[in-house]
Amino acid sequence: MGQGAALIGAGLRTMLARRTRSLSDLNHWGAGARRIQGEQLSWLVRHASETIFGRDHDFAGLFGEDSAGVVNAFRDRVPIQTYDDLLPLLSRMREQGEPDVTWPGLVRDWAQTSGTTSGDKFIPVSKEMLRHNRKASYDVFANAMRFGVDLPDVFSGKLLFLGGSTDVVENRHGVRTGDLSGIVTSLIRWPISAVYMPGKDIALMSDWPVKIDRMAERCLDADIRWIAGMASWSLVLMERMVELAHERGRPERTLRELWPSLRIFVHGGVKYTPFERRVRQMWSGSPDGDDIPTRLEVYAASEGFIAVQDTPGDPGLRLNLDHRIFYEFVPLEEIDSENPSAFTCDEVEKGQRYVVVMSTCAGLWRYIIGDVVEFDTIPPDGPPRLRIVGRHRHFINAFGENLIIEHIENAVVDALKTLPSDDIRIGEFTAAPVYPGEGRRAGLELAVEWEGDAALADRFSQAVDESLKSQNVDYGVKRSGDRGMAPPTITTLPLGSFHRWLESRGKLGGQHKCPRCANHREIIDSVINIGRGNNRPLNDVHS
Repeated sequence: MGQGAALIGAGLRTMLARRTRSLSDLNHWGAGARRIQGEQLSWLVRHASETIFGRDHDFAGLFGEDSAGVVNAFRDRVPIQTYDDLLPLLSRMREQGEPDVTWPGLVRDWAQTSGTTSGDKFIPVSKEMLRHNRKASYDVFANAMRFGVDLPDVFSGKLLFLGGSTDVVENRHGVRTGDLSGIVTSLIRWPISAVYMPGKDIALMSDWPVKIDRMAERCLDADIRWIAGMASWSLVLMERMVELAHERGRPERTLRELWPSLRIFVHGGVKYTPFERRVRQMWSGSPDGDDIPTRLEVYAASEGFIAVQDTPGDPGLRLNLDHRIFYEFVPLEEIDSENPSAFTCDEVEKGQRYVVVMSTCAGLWRYIIGDVVEFDTIPPDGPPRLRIVGRHRHFINAFGENLIIEHIENAVVDALKTLPSDDIRIGEFTAAPVYPGEGRRAGLELAVEWEGDAALADRFSQAVDESLKSQNVDYGVKRSGDRGMAPPTITTLPLGSFHRWLESRGKLGGQHKCPRCANHREIIDSVINIGRGNNRPLNDVHS
């Protein structure tokens, strides 16, 4: 199959040549960002004008507006909305199979998203959205080529995708619900199916531990040249691969020895830097050694494929401007106000945190997806590029310390750099407030999967503390003096504790994430109890 598959890669390279040239025209995407986004919105309202939502909000009255006029008129007609705001209409579409509600026709596919502090949500995935998810996937291949990846070479081997772990369930109206990756996997056809791993039979398995074992067995002798998945779950597979090779008496001790032709790791869903040393360890044998030759980050959600890294080594992810999604960005401090400000991608400012709001070709309108971002590049200086810095409901501000996910993740990465690289392995982590009590000051607790010398936890705590102070003035003020917040408490847990916690909640699998922080102790106490064998009193640091 090698030569034939290489021809598939060559064909894909030819098919994407024009798109690759277009993506490389930075002036087009920078100077034209406002126009392109206005065109997306005009297309969306025109196609949804005869739906119940479109008639209720007079989408027909927007016809003929220019790119600036349509944005202003659209905002006047449609309020910013949460999932609960849209739920009555979405339920009619999914549960009753009602067509033409927020999007034309019957939306047959729905992505089930996992909540950490709230219940699951069901997100519409229309045929148009599937087409544009496919387009965004092709953009990943195009950007990989821009990074120097040779597609004929990659397609001479296998492409491994770590997706979700749920079957797609169909109701009596013909409406299907499942993980987005499960929906997409069921649509894979030749020629991609010829190089796709681990195969549909394993990809759609629901039992994640068994699934990891089956993937490891199938991929151990495969010529994997492309791997895509969340860094946290990809590491689980990588470690199982090396473990399986050892069990079978084989000499390989690194991923590079098992998959010498691996060219690229496409990842997203969680910040990569906390996992980088472990990936380097798995690839080269040393946490300070070589990394996988090429890494490319993506920002994909059930609501849409939002952004792709377009510059090697640059953490900024380039917004997908022409994928039938209209983006707005609401300042974080205004998101809970009655009439928050909203800005297009060319109106934002650097250094400001924004909550992402989307109107999509699946019938979500001015919908708050919950991610908080900052912009590194703002049109017309170049294509809009952003970084995910948190979730607008995931923060710690019990005592005015005002910490977000980015602060916690950066502090862990900074603290790791102060420790002997060969002595410590860090896995998942989460943070929460420590409430004051008798003989106990207010503070911060960080529960972290830890393998190595536990005596280094104090040094780790000091480094976390210094990093948080340097990142956040509010935290530094609250830590000053003898009556302020106490230094961070580090609670070490065995590797795998967080995945056992996810399993206990029925959330084990490739699309589920461990929350990095919360302004309450429900998550951290539950994780610690499971990590320590349910021996920890739940109320020892509660308010």
